[in-house]
Amino acid sequence: MTAKKILIVEDELVIAEDTADTLRNLGYIVVGIVAVGEKVVETVSKTQPDLVLMDIMLQGKIDGVEAAQQVREKFHIPVVFVTAYADQKTLERTKVTEPFGYLVKPFEAKELHTTIEIALNRYQVEEKIRADLAKAAELKQQAQEESDRQCQYVSMVSHEFRNPLSIILMSSELLRHYNAKLSEEKKLQQIDNIKTAVGMMTQLLEDVLTIGSAESGSLTCNPAPLYIVEYSHQLVENLQSTDKGNHIVSFMSQDERVCVMMDEKLTYHILTNLISNAIKYSPEGGTVRVELVLADSQVIFRIQDEGIGIPAACQENLFTAFHRAKNVGKIPGTGLGLAIVKKCVDLQGGQITVESEVGKGTTFTVKIPLTVTSDQ
Repeated sequence: MTAKKILIVEDELVIAEDTADTLRNLGYIVVGIVAVGEKVVETVSKTQPDLVLMDIMLQGKIDGVEAAQQVREKFHIPVVFVTAYADQKTLERTKVTEPFGYLVKPFEAKELHTTIEIALNRYQVEEKIRADLAKAAELKQQAQEESDRQCQYVSMVSHEFRNPLSIILMSSELLRHYNAKLSEEKKLQQIDNIKTAVGMMTQLLEDVLTIGSAESGSLTCNPAPLYIVEYSHQLVENLQSTDKGNHIVSFMSQDERVCVMMDEKLTYHILTNLISNAIKYSPEGGTVRVELVLADSQVIFRIQDEGIGIPAACQENLFTAFHRAKNVGKIPGTGLGLAIVKKCVDLQGGQITVESEVGKGTTFTVKIPLTVTSDQ
């Protein structure tokens, strides 16, 4: 066990030296002797003792009680008073400092040793209790924050569900009550409305589950060999096909058949959300450019659009769940896509940045560290 360090605060040098010898014989380390009250705090700061033996009568304008109070407030280390005065008035004055013990001069070595050990043990117990209470408070705060977040999610998801549910209800009511009067074209339109609404709800559920998995820690990064250029190109083609030619989605990469270690699922979430957003917020006929660069042991994705852009005031909370820019208007969305992207980028140890100008477009840049495999 490491020897404990003791600081002696005593105005009588002979008594101080005698106490120091006794402490050394008991196995303690004496880090210093102070006689002047004004120098106590400075010495404690320099020597970092485990305990202070504090005489009440000191040289200078500050007595031992005041010095002990300063030590308690600044360093929170145990103080044991050593005094020749054991009257009630003196004891009452010392109570404000919450001392860890008293020794009345003269005292025996055994008495000194017992008092110090009791003080150190009490201090250790109190520190553990204090740490446990702090940890409990932290856990309580985390639980409260998680509860608040869950309530917020439930509230927001409920709100987001109302629109597609209203569409389904309205279209189904039209089909039920006016089926005979509706043309085939009108019927198909209502059915398409229902399918679109179901798709919105399905996407919302998937996004919420993904965010929930990320925040609970169950969404993890599992790198595996991936032909990143071919994979990314195929994703772009799939999204272009889904868009039915309403936008031009181009893919560019100077690299060809390169196999890297990346998490395919996380990469899928990153690319599909960023490209889908670029398409969604671009005018019909607009161009979305997807660029992939392999450089400096990292993969760099750039997704650029010619869309509505993101106001500067909205960019600070861009990756917060359910946050949407103020200029999205009636463009549908849950506000979860970019939050998912950020989680997936972070899980792979990457970075994401955004450059945007309202009315001109947005560029997202994602950088993910990688390892190129020999599986070429």
